[in-house]
Amino acid sequence: MTTHTSTGRTDRKLKHAAWLSEGALPLLLDVLDGQGEEARVVGGAVRNALLGLPAQEIDIATTALPQEVVHRVQMAGFKPVPTGIEHGTITVVVDKTPFEVTTLRQDVETYGRHAKVAFGRDWRADAERRDFTINAFSATRDGTVYDYVGGLADLAARRVRFIGDPKQRIEEDYLRILRFFRFHAAYGTSDHPDREGLIACINCRAGLDQLSRERVRMELMKLMVAPHAVPTLIAMSDAGLTLRVLGGVSYLGPFENMAKVEAAVGAAPDPVRRLGALAVWVAEDAERLWHKLRLANAEHERLAAMGEAWRRFSPAQGEQAARALLYRLGTIHFTDAALLAWAHSQATAHDSAWLALATLPQRWTAPVFPLKAADFMARGVEKGPALGAAMAAAEAAWIAADFPQDQKVLDEIADSAVH
Repeated sequence: MTTHTSTGRTDRKLKHAAWLSEGALPLLLDVLDGQGEEARVVGGAVRNALLGLPAQEIDIATTALPQEVVHRVQMAGFKPVPTGIEHGTITVVVDKTPFEVTTLRQDVETYGRHAKVAFGRDWRADAERRDFTINAFSATRDGTVYDYVGGLADLAARRVRFIGDPKQRIEEDYLRILRFFRFHAAYGTSDHPDREGLIACINCRAGLDQLSRERVRMELMKLMVAPHAVPTLIAMSDAGLTLRVLGGVSYLGPFENMAKVEAAVGAAPDPVRRLGALAVWVAEDAERLWHKLRLANAEHERLAAMGEAWRRFSPAQGEQAARALLYRLGTIHFTDAALLAWAHSQATAHDSAWLALATLPQRWTAPVFPLKAADFMARGVEKGPALGAAMAAAEAAWIAADFPQDQKVLDEIADSAVH
């Protein structure tokens, strides 16, 4: 059992945090922690260490004012970058490793994404201004964990809970609606998110329209690959939130199946592919998502190809037809569409025929079309539309013949294309 003191100090020590004593972090803490100031690791790195998970990034909070942070790190020969100095944040680069160092603060006034802050020295006040209890831990350089808001109990229960009044937390930044579900999908175990938090998200859902599309996309892509994304998306759909975020119908069955077939072929969870399973039925859906979420061009191209091609996939068509699709689409688009078709089918994730189809790129590499323009010009075809038509006809015949390489067969294909 973990015990607390009135100062938030617990008897918990970080056991899975080699980064506390190795690498660049100890060098930075040597500079920031001491001489009248205190520095601690805060947030997700502490949470993940308590769960035995690797740290994605390591953030530091300090009692020192930003100017003092800059002074200390410069004197130590480190590089300070004022990425958010008006809010007390300095990015410090130590041995090519960046750390965000933020002065303790409390919100004086909040309005959406932005807040007017006052710097301070109160660790409890700093913790209480954060979003969720499991994100409000801090830890000293000896690994002692501080918990001011009940985060350890929530972490033990795998419960994602807003700090204080959920409505107030959300109105400070409406992206916290999506973060609530994303963190539940990553760290929660119950199919049902925290009731008070869920109600607040529903009541504040209109605030999602105020968010930049880039920020919505970032959270949604992280949610796509979270361990418990399926029950979380069901909860979001029941609450009417997926329709608002995606601007269209969501397909929860294919989304769940996509996770299974990805595992069946040994593919890593892919956020774009899973978004396609969730929200793309036809190519026009990819256009909507492109604008709704401001997707990258490469992401849009993958979704559009999935919407265009997935109905053309079936193990019943045979491997020769599958090779033709692989040649036309390329490996990435082929795999995306094959897995989407499998996810929409009635087959299980253990179906051997679908597995053979989806893993074709692992067994066969599409060859390069061996006939060149010169082969047709030698047969009397002039440059221009006629040459393009002859080459296209020959390529189609070559594909239909299952990609022969024999020169006699290639000559026959070229001869037929020009007559």
